[in-house]
Amino acid sequence: MFYNKFRIKFSEVCKGMKSIRILLDTTDKVNSFVKIISSFDYDADVRSGRYVVNAKSILGIFSLDCMRPVVLEIYANDCDDLLEQLAPFMVK
Repeated sequence: MFYNKFRIKFSEVCKGMKSIRILLDTTDKVNSFVKIISSFDYDADVRSGRYVVNAKSILGIFSLDCMRPVVLEIYANDCDDLLEQLAPFMVK
């Protein structure tokens, strides 16, 4: 297994991940979202069902079904500054 080969524990890899639900149901929202998230150095993915795309890829996001909420996974310990800017996209 990859993690055993490099002696990295899986819990250490996933320790700094935050998941939030967002709604990107218009092209304007997608454009605004990608512009915001691209301005940060955090790695992030958008997940819809079993499909996962890079959150900074506008084409990747348009390939998903965005009429329903999707999950944004941010791989960082402290990303409150990003979450503050993404507040208009968040849903429960």
